[in-house]
Amino acid sequence: MTRSAGPAAAPALEDVQPALRLGWPLYALLGVLGALLPALGYGWAWALWPLTLGLAAWERRPWGLAVALALGALAFASLSAVQARPDPLRPWLGAQVTLRGDWDGQFLTLHDPPARVALSPRPSQRRGQLTVRGRLLPPRERSVPGGFDQAAWLRSQGGLLTLAPTAVLAGAEVKAAQPPDTLKGWVQGWFESGWQSLSPRAEALLRGAELGDRSDLNEMALSPSYTVRDAFTRSGLTHLLALSGQHVTLLVGVLTLLLVRLPLPAWGRYAVPAAFVLVYLGMIVNTSPSVVRAGVTGLLGLAALGLGRGRLDAPSLVALVAAALLIFYPLWAVTPGFQLSFLAVAGLLLLPRVLARLPAGWNRPGLPLWLSGSVAVTLLAQAATLPLTAGAFGGVPLSSLPANLLAGPLMSLLIPLGFLAGALGPLGALLKWPLEWLSGALLAVAEFFGRWPVLPWGAVGPAGFFAYGLAALAGLLWLRGRVRAPAALATLLACMLLTALPPRLSPARQLVFLDVGQGDATLIQTPELRMLVDGGGTPHGDYDLSRTTVPALHSLGVHALDVVVATHSDADHIEGLSGVLRALPVGELWIGQRDQESRNLAALLAVARERGVPVREVRRGDRVQAGQLRVDVLWPAGQVWSTEPNENSVALRLTATGPDGRAFRAALLGDLPAPLEYGIGLGRVDLLKTPHHGSKHSTSAELLRETGARDAVISVGFNTFGHPSHEVLDRLNAAGTRVWRTDRQGTVIWPLP
Repeated sequence: MTRSAGPAAAPALEDVQPALRLGWPLYALLGVLGALLPALGYGWAWALWPLTLGLAAWERRPWGLAVALALGALAFASLSAVQARPDPLRPWLGAQVTLRGDWDGQFLTLHDPPARVALSPRPSQRRGQLTVRGRLLPPRERSVPGGFDQAAWLRSQGGLLTLAPTAVLAGAEVKAAQPPDTLKGWVQGWFESGWQSLSPRAEALLRGAELGDRSDLNEMALSPSYTVRDAFTRSGLTHLLALSGQHVTLLVGVLTLLLVRLPLPAWGRYAVPAAFVLVYLGMIVNTSPSVVRAGVTGLLGLAALGLGRGRLDAPSLVALVAAALLIFYPLWAVTPGFQLSFLAVAGLLLLPRVLARLPAGWNRPGLPLWLSGSVAVTLLAQAATLPLTAGAFGGVPLSSLPANLLAGPLMSLLIPLGFLAGALGPLGALLKWPLEWLSGALLAVAEFFGRWPVLPWGAVGPAGFFAYGLAALAGLLWLRGRVRAPAALATLLACMLLTALPPRLSPARQLVFLDVGQGDATLIQTPELRMLVDGGGTPHGDYDLSRTTVPALHSLGVHALDVVVATHSDADHIEGLSGVLRALPVGELWIGQRDQESRNLAALLAVARERGVPVREVRRGDRVQAGQLRVDVLWPAGQVWSTEPNENSVALRLTATGPDGRAFRAALLGDLPAPLEYGIGLGRVDLLKTPHHGSKHSTSAELLRETGARDAVISVGFNTFGHPSHEVLDRLNAAGTRVWRTDRQGTVIWPLP
């Protein structure tokens, strides 16, 4: 009996080892991420190394740690090479220049010096050799909460073998244009000729879905205040417009079905689709993380099948592709496109386990299995990407599940038919009617479900990601049978409570001066009042500033506004407000002068009418009281109007009273010039937003003596007007006033008592 105890104990020790063992590609990915993320400023990612060490020790695979170290070193070397690459355009930043290069619809590629440049506004030419003139500027960093980081995005467009765009040509004006002389340009032009017989909406949809060119589609209006981008975002269908694995799978699947009937050798049935994928990636579509991921994954899978290796392990294949792409494009590690693409695929890897958990009747072949599978695919992809999509788009579409169930079959037909029409060139007109019907049906689905409510969501911070990770771990353990459903559900509810309570227990009370470049946008945020004063604008560009202000508002936890104020009709103040009214519920729109000659104001009032937002023409003496906060209108008086819009600006004084009874006062004066600015009875204030972006005609010595402001905020960006002027800065310095500038500090957040 005693002698038999030894042999019986050995299997028990082996049983301690995990049933699921990690392949070397997963160790490689851990090493690549462990090297790149800390180097890019994500300190928490150092924890990946103890995790890798622990897994290697647990699985008794020392080579796993060696693989992680080797690939991590390779990725770090790649990142260092990319970041050390000199910028040949730096000496010309800020200057008016004329550039000549190859335009691919997204960037202008120069040959002398070798560089790439973004153009704003985007030229009407789709591609070709362009000669353009404008002012060369550095790309904008993220300077508003939840805002778009143009500089980081442009950097991520480069890699070990690809130059990243390093500058933006603002006010780009095309001086000369020639047709493209590259093979890829000719191929894309041939495909577009197959869609020219379609309606503008259908053509733009196919160009976006087949080539990845969404320049026309995003801003195309479905109604006067509702764009295609709005519809697809709010319905949870944005992924359908991004070139992804779905597109590659559909095309390769159709091609494979056609090859089955041809007398090809076994290896040819894999070689032909692989060649198609190479041509598709290199000659037809624009590069993006999702389509490159799908293409490389498909190539590896086809190669394995063609060589007789059978199907590769799915998690290892995904990890291998991710690690390889990050070595060549190290900055993709922190881009939403790469993260969303691989997170969605990671979620879909759980599909077999989810289907196994369904009741037996739901797994029958036919409609029940198709329906349950479609529902599971949609929910898994959404769950895997939830923290990123919720934070990026400011909400979770409640209509996403039914919208995807209806849109999925339409895309399954539209993608191969649209590709065939493009491949046929001018003969693609033969497929006009089915393509028109499918495109119209898809747009109708997006428009209908895009009008459903969206669950508001603010910025996702460290606590939010921790709660999400904990809930995801509980769900994964439930799928693997390690915990019971009640425990997993209780963990999910606890995590939801963890993220929902803090903003309700300690609501924000603050004054936020958003960095919108050369313009104005100020948020007054308290539990009782949410007021946005102006929304910025780009008079000489094609960028809609609401794409900056709306994400910033969502990030700050503002999903509805009580009041929106348009101080006056200048574009740099109100152009971006139209998009705000489209995106958020607004209680009331305040204006001063109803300037009949202003197209910007007319457009804003048209959106207000369509959205049912009441318009109030405010005058001196109007006020709003919300709890301990009061906002007084000091100007305009309204009897006589100036021919100069700046002199008709709405001027506001904000008074916030704290628990100790002390009053804090701030002044928002629009673009009022002197002597009006000190003739409206402003009185003493603690904080002054300098009128007219620091123009020498405002912020007079008389105003500074009257207000005694200890602090002043200048909302300003790159401009050719000399704002802020040296005279104003000297006057502020002489008055002992501290200066805060949005072009240097970014968004300025001022706490209210």
